[in-house]
Amino acid sequence: MKKFLSLTLAVIMMFTLFTPAFAAEDATSRSKVPTILIAGDGDPLYDADNNRLFKPTEILDYLGGDDEEEDGEDSAILESVANVLMPFLLEGIAFDRWDNYYENLQKEISELFSDIILDKNGEVTNGTGISNARKNYMAKAIKTDKADKNGEYGLYDYRFWYDWRLDPVAVADDFHNYIEAVKKVTKKDKVAIVGRCLGTSVVLAYVAKYGAESIHGVAFYGSVAAGAEILSEPISGKFSIDGNAISRTMSDYSETLGIHPFIGATIELLEKSGALDALTDVAKEEIYFKLVKGVTSALALSTFYTWPNYWAAVSEEDYDEAMLYVFGEEGSEKRTEYAGLIEKLESYDKLVRDNLTPLMKSFGEKGINVAILSKYGYQLLPICKSSEAVADEFTSAKRSSFGATTSTIYTTLSDEYIAALGEKSKYVSPDKRVDASTCLYPDSTWFVKGSSHTLWNRYEDELVHTVATADRQLTTADMGYTQYMVYDAEKDTMSVMTEENCNTEKWVARDELDNPEGKKGRLVAFLWALMNWLTNLFNMIREKLF
Repeated sequence: MKKFLSLTLAVIMMFTLFTPAFAAEDATSRSKVPTILIAGDGDPLYDADNNRLFKPTEILDYLGGDDEEEDGEDSAILESVANVLMPFLLEGIAFDRWDNYYENLQKEISELFSDIILDKNGEVTNGTGISNARKNYMAKAIKTDKADKNGEYGLYDYRFWYDWRLDPVAVADDFHNYIEAVKKVTKKDKVAIVGRCLGTSVVLAYVAKYGAESIHGVAFYGSVAAGAEILSEPISGKFSIDGNAISRTMSDYSETLGIHPFIGATIELLEKSGALDALTDVAKEEIYFKLVKGVTSALALSTFYTWPNYWAAVSEEDYDEAMLYVFGEEGSEKRTEYAGLIEKLESYDKLVRDNLTPLMKSFGEKGINVAILSKYGYQLLPICKSSEAVADEFTSAKRSSFGATTSTIYTTLSDEYIAALGEKSKYVSPDKRVDASTCLYPDSTWFVKGSSHTLWNRYEDELVHTVATADRQLTTADMGYTQYMVYDAEKDTMSVMTEENCNTEKWVARDELDNPEGKKGRLVAFLWALMNWLTNLFNMIREKLF
C-alpha cells in the first residue's frame, strides 16, 4: 500500500515537477578571475538536526517506498484516502460541490510534505535547509584565497549554496555578502558568476538590487529565468496529457530508469488505438474543467509552490493566470491567507520578471562578459501544452537561450525562412531546429544537443567558465566549438554539430503517425504501432527465454 501511494503521489507531483541537477565537478579551466558558481535545486534538504530529508531526484524515497509497514500505517493511509475520496464522490460528483474536496486534498498531501513545504508567508518554520557541511564550506571558503601557484581559480573553488526553495530576492542579499567576501579574501575588484537553472533567478535578483559593478562576467547555463514550461504551464491552465509525448519521455528515460522498450511500445499502442484520447476526453468533459483550478491550487500549495524560487520560473506570459489558478481572484480568501507568500512573489515579479530584458541587456551595455548555454534534444515532459517544443526536458530552448526562434520537434525551420535571413542564416543550427539570430546575445549563446537539463557536463562547464572569465567578450567564432554542439552522454564526448551527427533524439517524431488525419491515417498509425508492439513483445520473450 505504501509503495502504491508513493508511486501515485509521484505521478501527481508531475503537476509541480522538481528540477534535479547533477555535475561532475571536474572542469579544468583556470582563470585569474575568481568565479562563484550558484546552481539550482539538486542539493538535498536537511532538518534542524542535520538529518537528510529530501532530494528532488529521490522523491519516492522521501514519500516512502519500503515494503515494511509500520503498525497502523495501512489504516492511516486508508483514512487519508477516504478523507479525499468521500467529498469527491458524495459532494462533488453527486451535488457539484467541490470546496471540501479541494480542502481535504490539500490537507492530506500537505501532511506528506510537511517537512519541506514552506509556511503561508513562504518562510521556513521548522529549521530545514541546506546541510551544515555546506554552510561550513562557505564559511571557510570566504576566509581562504583559493588561487593556485599561478594565481588562478577554478569554477568550483567558490560555490554559493543556499536553500533553493526561498525567495530569490531575499537570497540575493546573502549572495551579495558572499560576493563581497570573496572579493575581499582574493583581493579582487570583480568576480565571474556562473548561474545554473534556478540559480539564474537569484543572479538577476542580485543585479536588480545591487547592480553589476562587481561582475567581470556572467554565465546563464540551462537558465529558467525566462520561464520553464514544466513549472509554468501546469499551474496556469496549460496542463495537458499527450500520449505521444509520454512515449517519447519513456524513450528518454528508458536507459536511466531501466524501462523496457515494451512498456513504451504498449503506451504508444494505446495512444494510436485512441484509448488514451478517449479516456482524456471523458475526463475533461465530465470532471477536468470543473476541477482544474481547485485541484491545481490544492496540489500547488500542498507541495512545491509554497517555494518562491519555483515561482520565479513561471514565465511572464503565464504569471497572471498562475496566480489566478493557485490563489483565486483578487480579494479572495486564499489571497488573504497567503498574503505573505504573495508579497514575495509580487516583489520578484516587479523587480525581475517585468525587467528581464533590460536586466539581461545591461551586461553587454556595461562591457560585462556574457555566456549563455542552452540545451535541447529531449522531450519536454508530457504535462505541458508546449510538449512539441524543442526543449531539454524541463524548459524550451527558446526560453533558456533568451529568445531563439525554434521549430517544433515535428518540423524544421523552412528553407524559405532560412533564405530570408540572408547573412544571418549562419545562426541556424545544422539540424534546422534553432535560429540564434533572434537571441538577446546571438554571438555569445551556445547550444548543446543531446545534453539534458538533469546533467551538467565538464565540456559545458569549461565553455561557460572560459567565456565568463576571459579578458574580453568571446564569441562563438573564438571558441574551439561552434555555436552548436552535440553531446554524447554514453561516451562523454562533445562534438561540433553537423548534418550527419545532429539526430541525437532517442525517438523519432513522426507527425503523420502522431497526428494522423482521417480514417486511413489513423489506421496506418495504429498498424505501425501494433507492429512495433509485437516486435518489442517478441524481443522481450526472447530475452526471457535465452
